[in-house]
Amino acid sequence: MEENKNLYDAVIIGGGPAGLSAAIYLGRAKYRVIVLEKERFGGQITITSDIVNYPGVQKSSGSALTENMRIQAQSFGAEFAIANVSDIDMGSDVKHVTTTDGTLYQTLGVVLALGANPRHLGFRGEEEFKGRGVAYCATCDGEFFTGREVLVVGGGFAAVEESMFLTKYAKKVTMLVVTENFTCARGVYEQLKNYPQIEVRFETELIEAGGEKTVEYAKIRDNKTGTVSEYRAQDGGNIGIFVFVGYAPATDMIKDKIVLNEQGYVVTDQNQKTNIEGVYAAGDVCIKNLRQVITAVSDGAIAATSLERYISETRDRLKLGKPRQIAAQTEVKPNISDNHGESMGKDGFLNAEMRKQLFDVFEKFEQVVIIKAVIAQDAVSAELESFVNELVGIHDKVKSEIDEETLRTGDDKPYIAICNETGSVGIRYYSVPGGHEFNSFVVALYNAAGVGQSISKNTEQRIRELKQKHLLQVMATLSCTNCPEVVMATQKIAALSETIEAEMYDLSKFPEFREKYSIMAVPCLIIDEGKEVLFGKKGVEEIVRILEKMHS
Repeated sequence: MEENKNLYDAVIIGGGPAGLSAAIYLGRAKYRVIVLEKERFGGQITITSDIVNYPGVQKSSGSALTENMRIQAQSFGAEFAIANVSDIDMGSDVKHVTTTDGTLYQTLGVVLALGANPRHLGFRGEEEFKGRGVAYCATCDGEFFTGREVLVVGGGFAAVEESMFLTKYAKKVTMLVVTENFTCARGVYEQLKNYPQIEVRFETELIEAGGEKTVEYAKIRDNKTGTVSEYRAQDGGNIGIFVFVGYAPATDMIKDKIVLNEQGYVVTDQNQKTNIEGVYAAGDVCIKNLRQVITAVSDGAIAATSLERYISETRDRLKLGKPRQIAAQTEVKPNISDNHGESMGKDGFLNAEMRKQLFDVFEKFEQVVIIKAVIAQDAVSAELESFVNELVGIHDKVKSEIDEETLRTGDDKPYIAICNETGSVGIRYYSVPGGHEFNSFVVALYNAAGVGQSISKNTEQRIRELKQKHLLQVMATLSCTNCPEVVMATQKIAALSETIEAEMYDLSKFPEFREKYSIMAVPCLIIDEGKEVLFGKKGVEEIVRILEKMHS
């Protein structure tokens, strides 16, 4: 059998610790492997600010730890691509993995490192107040509850860790634990003794959240007595509810293709092998008692080494010869920023390494991109101008323009507009894109340069057929790991459409939006200045469907 030059030895679906570990082992074994990740490399752990229990690493952030894993895998020849897998055909020796943009990957082996998503409880008011008091990420949304009282639902590791984190903002944290004790290690929950502002209520259940625009009260049941009480803030203001009750496995795509248990987790043997030859699973998607970075990494290593033997045997059986690594041809969505704090540091925004990485990205541009700062005489304008000036001179395919005339009259806010040589592409940043938003900014330049994120021809056509004007405003924070996906999705739509514009705001600097739309979580997508106000992660496909529905 003649080998297809597009054939991979392994496709790893999911770029969290399990997938990255598998990529390291397979890459080091000289197999051709690609990691497909739909959101961000690193997975759920990237929202964790402090990791202190990973052997050999005294202290690290989740994003730093997993980025080192990605770089290590890449050094062994692993390829990476941002792609949302829509289907897997596992019925033959050569398996087919299809993404939502229509790309087809052929492979001998598959590692399912699909991970899991935060589980919702289903209490009354949960969906109604999602984004307006009900939240699932302390890192992303904790700041919105500065000086307020919050409830944390859950008694496991995440609930304890996030409760302690929330004390940076909240004046009081009350943990509602449905069991008689915590469900995590003693060493974890004993740390709560150092946080006098945290109160713990065991055998207690949240049954309802209520209020007008935001959560003003919660109904709580004491399961020992059956008594239902109402929780309100002492000052009468709004409260926050953070839900940390575990994760649901992200197995919807494969539920009819592979053996799962009753809870939806993938059934594997001790070698992480599923019921299908050549298909392995690793990480939080598997049945396990402990879901931590170290167990995910272990799963990935076991899956990869087991898969190595299968790939070797299959190559011999199909007479494919020895595996051959091919230099990475699939581009990774730029992942450049190492500054996850405020937008500008004392020495500026870009260090030497970031400038080098930007040069490599800009080198691929098909046309010149112009970054235009529309400014006035205020502090925000000065920051925007300084940021734009730092980008000048990196590459001749990126130019800058400072506009000090447009805002001389009127109350418009200063912003950065992204243009090509024919004019604006409808993308604007009203804040310096620091932290996690720096990558979305680079991708916006990428789209304007004619290279662009890959989407299916069908989706592109549907975007071009949207003839009504729409303004898509994304409210984000620079520490939010979920926000860039929404920002990039709206910008991709704007880059392809002549009638749609996309704006990004750092919500911490625009409290008027927070008040107007009762925003207490990010990302928040505002369509046409309030016709639709939507919370949570959304990709291009979902936003296009929403816009199409508005037209019908």
